[in-house]
Amino acid sequence: MQSLSDELRSSIAGLRRYALSLVGNSTDADDLVQETLQRGLAAIRDGRKIRNMRGYLFTILHNVRVSQLRYGREGDHVAMEDLTMELPTAANQEHAVQLNELFLAISRLPMEQRAVILLVCLEGFSYRQTADILDIPIGTVMSRLSRARRALMNGMDKAERPKLAEIN
Repeated sequence: MQSLSDELRSSIAGLRRYALSLVGNSTDADDLVQETLQRGLAAIRDGRKIRNMRGYLFTILHNVRVSQLRYGREGDHVAMEDLTMELPTAANQEHAVQLNELFLAISRLPMEQRAVILLVCLEGFSYRQTADILDIPIGTVMSRLSRARRALMNGMDKAERPKLAEIN
C-alpha cells in the first residue's frame, strides 16, 4: 500500500499533463496543479477518507478549472502548437508533425469532449472513473468520447487531404 505522499507524488505528472491540456500553458497548469494539491491535502487534514486518491485529485483539478472558466479567471491563452517545443519527442520529424497536428485537433475540441478524451485515452481512467471525476453519467462519457474520437479522426483526415492535393 502506498503512503499518502507517494500517492500524491505519483499523481503529479498526470495532473500536470491534464492541466496543461486544459489551460494551454505551463505556468497556469502548474498553478492549477498546486491549487488541486492544496485542496486535496486540506480535505485529508479535515479527516476525509479518500479511497481513490488519483481519481479524487483529477476531480478537484477538473472542478477548479470549470470554476475558473465559469467565473472568468481564465488567464492568457497560449496556442497548443506553441507548447510542443516543451514536450519530449523523438528526433523523427514526421512524428513531431503528427503529434503537433494531434495537439491542435485536441485543442479544438469543446472542453467537455477534451476532458473525456484526455482522462480516458491519455490518463487511462475507466469510463466509470471518468464519469465520477466529471460528475456526469457514464452514458454521457461514452457519447462525448465517441464524438471526440470522430472529430479527431475527421480533423486528422482533413489535415492530410491538403498534403495529398499538393502532391498531385
